[in-house]
This record gives sequence, structure tokens and C-alpha cells, in this order.
Amino acid sequence: MIPKTFKEVIDLGDGRSISLETGKLAKQAHGSVEVRMGNAVMLCTVVSSYKPSTLDFFPLTVDYREKFAAAGRYPGGFFKREARPTDGEVLTMRIVDRVLRPLFPSDYKTETQVMIQLMSHDEEVMPDALAGLAASAAIQLSDVPFECAISEARVGRINGEFIINPSRSQLLESDIDMIIGASADSVMMVEGEMDEISEEEMADAIKFAHEAIKIQIEAQLRLAEAFGKKPVREYAESKSDETIEAKVKETAYQKIYDIAKGGHSKRDRGEAFSAVKEEVMALFSEEELAENKDLIKTYYNKTEKEAVRELTLAEGLRLDGRKTDEIRPIWCEIDYLPSVHGSAIFTRGETQALATVTLGTSREANMIDQPTYQGEETFYLHYNFPPFCTGEAYPLRGTSRREIGHGNLAQRALKGMVPSDCPYTIRIVSEVLESNGSSSMATVCAGTMAMMDAGIKMKKPVSGIAMGLISDGERHAVLSDILGDEDHLGDMDFKVTGTEDGITACQMDIKVKGLPYEILVKALKQARAGRLHILEKLTETISAPNEDVKAHAPKIVTKIIPQEFIGALIGPGGKVIQEMQKTSGTTIVINEVDEKGVVEILGTSQEGIDSVLARIESLMFKPAVGETYEVKVIKMLDFGAVVEFLVAPGNEVLLHVSELAWERTENVSDVVNMGDVFEVKYFGIDPKTRKQKVSRKALLPKPEGFVARPPRDDRGRDNRGSRDNRGRDDRKPRENRND
Repeated sequence: MIPKTFKEVIDLGDGRSISLETGKLAKQAHGSVEVRMGNAVMLCTVVSSYKPSTLDFFPLTVDYREKFAAAGRYPGGFFKREARPTDGEVLTMRIVDRVLRPLFPSDYKTETQVMIQLMSHDEEVMPDALAGLAASAAIQLSDVPFECAISEARVGRINGEFIINPSRSQLLESDIDMIIGASADSVMMVEGEMDEISEEEMADAIKFAHEAIKIQIEAQLRLAEAFGKKPVREYAESKSDETIEAKVKETAYQKIYDIAKGGHSKRDRGEAFSAVKEEVMALFSEEELAENKDLIKTYYNKTEKEAVRELTLAEGLRLDGRKTDEIRPIWCEIDYLPSVHGSAIFTRGETQALATVTLGTSREANMIDQPTYQGEETFYLHYNFPPFCTGEAYPLRGTSRREIGHGNLAQRALKGMVPSDCPYTIRIVSEVLESNGSSSMATVCAGTMAMMDAGIKMKKPVSGIAMGLISDGERHAVLSDILGDEDHLGDMDFKVTGTEDGITACQMDIKVKGLPYEILVKALKQARAGRLHILEKLTETISAPNEDVKAHAPKIVTKIIPQEFIGALIGPGGKVIQEMQKTSGTTIVINEVDEKGVVEILGTSQEGIDSVLARIESLMFKPAVGETYEVKVIKMLDFGAVVEFLVAPGNEVLLHVSELAWERTENVSDVVNMGDVFEVKYFGIDPKTRKQKVSRKALLPKPEGFVARPPRDDRGRDNRGSRDNRGRDDRKPRENRND
């Protein structure tokens, strides 16, 4: 018997709806929900162990997977099954994790796993916008401790009108693509890209999404109530000791405050804080440390956070001695690496990124093969964060989720400034060489300069800045260009990128509840001032893109040819195109678009590129009837000579022996020889032979006394008496021959 189900429907107000249903699937999970929008079906489950973990952090795993069967497709690869997550899936995991994680109790250390699976796909539904809703709904149906329900929604803007959860086709018309995560009373996460919008427009988009999120949260609560809200489980809470806390604070607070006020470098500050921490640990006996070591460390970290925050709120000073709106010293350099196609170093304080640009053809495009989307990127950015950049040593385990997320943010910041007619596939790689906060924004700045150094005609240069916020409810301090230490002790950290005319991308994590929109707009405007300051430093180093690509970088020329010439350009078995690539030293790529051939020619030698263009022109050469052309003899035959049009090498035609001269020609070599160059007249297609006809004699004067041969009759025979008539003009008609 099919079990009883419980369902709630969310009306999006434009004929579309989202439904939440539970009670039928995955009932052994601690919470499960099925989310539907159109034909898209998403299953989300949550399971949390009842045994506490021995780890000193919350082991939460958020996993999002798109099943190929959901789109009626097979996975690629030999084994034909889903394997490691794609970058798109990782990015969805991150936007869900960033909203969920802060809402679990700080002392909850139990292994918890949220699994979101797309089971059915709808082309008009982008599933990543539903993942946060699904995760929160599943948690509300469980007994896992969680502060409050949340949801996430995508917001777009088409012709000035905001829209919730637009389709992929609608996003092509939208100048905003943001995903907002929020609870009923607070915005918690923002991530997206924009087409140079203002700070006020961004705040309006967030407000619009938040109103839709409140409706989604109400539906979750109704569903949990109808299903039967489970009592929150009990768990082993972290122990506390007010005496130890007071002892740690009394010893460490002022010392930490004074160190923080000293404006030290990251290393010196870290060593000074470590010395204070060791002094605190020395206050306790071995027995006390054995029992309460972790608790003492927790209280020390809490004291350090309080002291640093108070310094900023009370005196407007920061860990490195800067004022709240002050940017760290910046230096930049371009053309640093001699062999790459473009390179730049961007250094801001103790954060440094080295970006390189590689130029290629459409063959080098980044292929995207997901159940929900198949396509390619001709502009993409990869971000690497090696351990040495923070003075650490640990094994490399492949590309981390953080590296994927930071690289995607920088890519979204820059891609809108690449011209639509740029013929190249562009790959930027950012190597973070030093990090003390905001390496993703350093990547944006280095990437901008590297592209201009490579000769890419960017519409406008882009810069980025990481901002922070510290608030105690009454006092607020907005921090420009935050340090790594300020990232985790603040109440909001957000990254904003843009041109001088507006915002192109952003990423926010807001930890303070009920942040007024006025404070958000103030922070965004302070970010704009800092962003423009950084942009000025970039343009001092390179004010405009280089006129040409570097001498060793490939030049690319695109040639459009009619569809019928594609086969001739490729040749049998690829013979023609392979020969052209070999002789010219170029790479040739042919794509068929809109029933035309788009030929990309990539090479470092302009001479080689020109030779390919000339060959293409030759292949497309069509002689005009009645025109005269210069030709060269390339082959001798008994019945004529094969000649090549000099204006279009490779185009050959037979010059018949009868068209060599007015006089009768017994041997072709009596008139022309190999390599001879002369002019011929083009007569088009001969209706009798159905082949192209050219004539040399047509351009020669007739010899004196020349008598032309009689034309052939309808039977293809000459009317010359010596051969055809032979004195038999008096023959009877064929039908009377028996008379």
C-alpha cells in the first residue's frame, strides 16, 4: 500500500509553482523531502549520527548530484556511471553549505550529511536554485538541532522587472543572475554576476528575493507541522566553566588588545599571539590541562576575537594598523613571464597573485557535460591555492571545493568584459603565491592586467575588493580590504568586483541577524570607493590593452566560407587541411554554424596565416565567363595540357589540344611546355563535354587565309565533304533505301 504523503505548494505568482512532499521516499533517512517544479524532481535527505564525533569541528557534508538518467542521457566515460562531482555540482554544494553551516549549534559535533539528488530534469528549471529549499525542508522534517528554516532563490531582471527562479533561456536576457540565501528575518548569503549594476539596484534585487524566500519558509513550516514536528534530539553539549573563562580573559584580553593595536605583520602578530596563548596555558597545572585543554583554547580564541573586534569598534583601528576604509599598499607588474601569451602580478599587502593567459582556438574551449546543461566555455579561469602561500605544508589532494568556488567568482567577474567578437578561447590561470585575505579579488585584478597584456580588447578593466563588517548591534564598522584574520572574526564578509561603471560579480556571507539594508548599501558604497582606488592602481600599470598579441603568441583569423566548400577544404581523409597545417605551421579548425563554415586559423607566423587564407580563396575561386586569366602549365597530356590559374593556385583546368592554336596541332609540346605561363579565356561549362572550357587560341589573331572547319552536325559529325559527304549527296532517304 502506498504510504500517506504530505504536500505543500508554493505559488510563484506567474503560473509556476514549487511543491514539497514527504512520506513516500527515503523513510529511513532522518528527514527526506521531494521538491518538484515543472518536470524537475529533487530528492533531499538528511542523516545525522547519534554518536558524537571526536573531531573538534562540526563534520557537515553537503552533497549535490545530478543524475544523467534525470535528463534521459548516458554518462560519458568507459564505465557509464556518475563519478566525481562536476564543477557545477560543487558550486551548488557550496552555496547550500554556506547558509546551512552557521545555523547548527556551535557545540554540535556530530557527523551530519545532507544529500540532494536531481532525479528528473526540466529544461525550463535551473535546479541549483531549489537545492537550499530542499535541504532546509528535509532538516525541518528531522530531529536534528537547527536554528531556523532557510531557503534560497535565484533572482533575475528582464527589461527592468525582477523575476524569481528564471529559466536558463530567460537568464540570457537578464542583466542580473544572483542566488540569495536567507532566513525569515535575515539575508545570509548572496552570490552572483551582474551587468555593471549600481549598489542600490543590487540591494533591491536582494530585497525582492528575500520576500519570495519568506513564502518558501512558511511552506516548509506548514509541511513539518502537518507531518508531525519531531522533538529536537538531545546531544552532549560542550562543557563550560565560568572560572576558567574569567581567568583566561583576565590574563589575555589586554595583551591581545595591545598586540592588535601594534600594526604588526601577519607573521609577527601570529608569533605574539602564540606567546600570549602559551602564557595562558602555563596558568594551569598538568592535571587541569589534561581535563580542560580544549576548553581553555576555546576561551582563548573567544577572548582574542572580542579584543580585536573591540579595537576596531572603539578606535577604528585594525590588526595591521590601518583605518577601516584604508587599502593596503599595492604594486603591479605585467609581462613578467617571457614565454606565456600574457602575464601579470598583483600584490596587495601580503596577498599576491600571478595570472597567466593562454590563447587558443575553439578546439580548446572548456566542454561542459552535465545532465542539466551541455555546452562550452570559450573563456574560463582556474584558481590554484598551494599550501606555501600561507606558509604551510600539507599534501595536495586535487582541486579543492574552495579553489573551484574562488575561481568561478573571478571568472564571473571578468567574463562580461570579454568582447563578443573575440576570436580566441581564453584560459586564465591564477597562482596564489601569498595569501593574507582576498586572494580571489587579487585574481580578478591580476586576470584583468594579464588579459590586457595579452592584447585582449577588454571592454573595460575590472577590479575587486573584499570587505568586512563588525557590529555589536549599536556600533558598526565596515572594513575595506580585509585580512585573513578579519575574515573569520567579522559579522559579514563580502567580495565585490566591477568596472568604474558598476558591479559585475559579488559573493557575500552575512553572519549578523537582521542586518539593515542601509548598512548593506553603505558597505557596498564603501566597497565601490575601494574598488575604484584599486582600479586606478591597475590602470597606472597598464592603461589599455596592448594593440597586438605578443610575437610568440598565436594570431587568430576567422574566415567564413560557404557550406559547399567545407568538404574541399578538408579534402579526402583530411588530406588538404593536414597538408595546409603542415606547410603553413598553423592550426586550422572548421566549425559548421548556421549552414556556413567558420574557419579559425591560428599561428604565430603571419606569413603562414596568409598562405592559408590564400589557399582558401583559391579553393573558393570561380572564374567568370568571358574573362581572361593567366595560367601555368603543370601537366602535359596527349590531348592537351593541364593548366593552373595563377590567381588561384590549386585550381586546375584542361586546355584541350584543339584550343591551343588556330593551326592544327599534332603534338601539344609543339605549342606549350611544362612551366609555360600564358593567358587563356574562360568559356564556362562546355554543354557537350560538361567540363570547364578554356582557350588559348581565342586570344590569338587568326592566321592570314585561315579557313575554319565546318561545324559538326546534330549527330556530332563534321559536314566536311572529304570525310562525311564523300560525293554521296544524292543518297536516298534512309526509309526508301529498299526501293
